[in-house]
Amino acid sequence: MPAEWAPQSAIMLTWPHPGTDWSDILADVEPVFMEIAQTVLRFQHVLLSCEHVFRLQELERELNNFAQENDLPGRVVAVPAPANDTWARDHGPIAINRGEGYELLDFRFNAWGGKFPWEKDNALNSHLSNFGSFGATPLIPVDFVLEGGSIESDGNGTLLTTSECLLTPSRNPSMDRAGIEHLLSETLGAERILWLNHGYLAGDDTDSHIDTLARFCAPDHICYVACPDVSDEHYSALAAMEEELQQFHQADGQAYRLTPLPWPDAIHDENGERLPATYANFLVLNGAVLVPVYGVPQDEEALATLSNLFPEREVIPVNCRELITQGGSLHCVTMQIPAGVVGA
Repeated sequence: MPAEWAPQSAIMLTWPHPGTDWSDILADVEPVFMEIAQTVLRFQHVLLSCEHVFRLQELERELNNFAQENDLPGRVVAVPAPANDTWARDHGPIAINRGEGYELLDFRFNAWGGKFPWEKDNALNSHLSNFGSFGATPLIPVDFVLEGGSIESDGNGTLLTTSECLLTPSRNPSMDRAGIEHLLSETLGAERILWLNHGYLAGDDTDSHIDTLARFCAPDHICYVACPDVSDEHYSALAAMEEELQQFHQADGQAYRLTPLPWPDAIHDENGERLPATYANFLVLNGAVLVPVYGVPQDEEALATLSNLFPEREVIPVNCRELITQGGSLHCVTMQIPAGVVGA
């Protein structure tokens, strides 16, 4: 499984529509998706799907106009496809490189253990493939529930994940840790799996996806969320996660370089429930890193930190305050497609 910083052809977006949980705040959240799409177009293709055909046609026109105005023609791929929700990171295909080119693996998606409707999302990759969106790249079904947000790859055979997510019985009840490790080895080429047993974010429906907590930013470097406030409900769990990360070693036995990410001020919804704001949910593009920000004082520090972690890429903030009202952020609504697949 390639690292996220490997060359990409496109970013996949599943657009919100009135049949999703976004229905009451579509006017607020669609501009966030549009900002993501237009920013991505500066660097690569956008693979956009939407259940509502007329809305898809409007989006395609708007994005093509943007692309033309910025001398980026031909980068918009728009496909009509049914969807329950918008979390492309988790229902999108997961790429692997077998040395002779890429394959796209279509793992099963069941909405994080059956928490929400999922049947349309589970079929979305097939719709895209049948439409020809992936060109000649094969889409291979895998009879195993796995979300893209639950795994991080260093591109060299090491995966980072959480036991809270992958070992939850509502996903793959017949498989234990050893069985899951074997399957990930067979399907993703994982030679090593680093399991985090601690760490969570309040308001997160995913059972502690790794992409909200800790991310590879180089094969020897992991950044992670750290909570310095001893009075915060997250302090103990994230301190324990930090200790686990400090015990991890690379394949050659060397310790990882570790960089803590800023801890944003607590953000609550209208009912007083805490929302899962995290700077770990950044997205790496061909020439940039999109960083979620939330309108809190720690945003600037987060941008500076990510700029130091990715010095050769443009670091671009995206206000994701509206996204976290539904439990996810920037990385959660996007999925990278490797080079040579879309628009080839």
